[in-house]
Amino acid sequence: MRKLIESTFVTTDGVIAEPHRWGAPYWDNEHADYAAGLLFASDALLLGRETYAGFASVWPTRPAGDEYTDRINAMPKYVASQTLRQEDATWNATILRGDVVEAVRTLKEQDGADILKFGTGSLSHTLLDNKLVDEYHFWIFPAIAGAGTRLFEGRDVAHLELLDTTTFKSGIVVHRLAPR
Repeated sequence: MRKLIESTFVTTDGVIAEPHRWGAPYWDNEHADYAAGLLFASDALLLGRETYAGFASVWPTRPAGDEYTDRINAMPKYVASQTLRQEDATWNATILRGDVVEAVRTLKEQDGADILKFGTGSLSHTLLDNKLVDEYHFWIFPAIAGAGTRLFEGRDVAHLELLDTTTFKSGIVVHRLAPR
């Protein structure tokens, strides 16, 4: 059975919105190496509609030849959306319609490497509520955004077990957690 791993950037005050605004000063070689480790241990991406749209507008335009870019562009993407049409999913994507919980369970039961999920929104809430995420990698950046969408805002209490912590020289701390 494949593991589903969610990788999420978050400020110290819990904001996940607009990571390009507050995260970029901390992106360095340690950051890139950790991100590559997650990506290359996976053979598929799971994305919500908004994350897919944002990624699809940027990643295919990047020049080929960089291992990370080539990998992310080549990987199959599974997109949870009730509104995106399959013909609009041009970036190597399959639209998951209907019961997303069952669709993700089916993906996890298939043979293969890990499934990596980027982005946090309603899909993350559904996955959390149904205990479908095997590991969370919360990248806590030493930045305060002050305002913006917060990680799991409005959710009930959910307890997690700390599996590991990785600290970068830039001040980023990645907490690897699993549902209890």
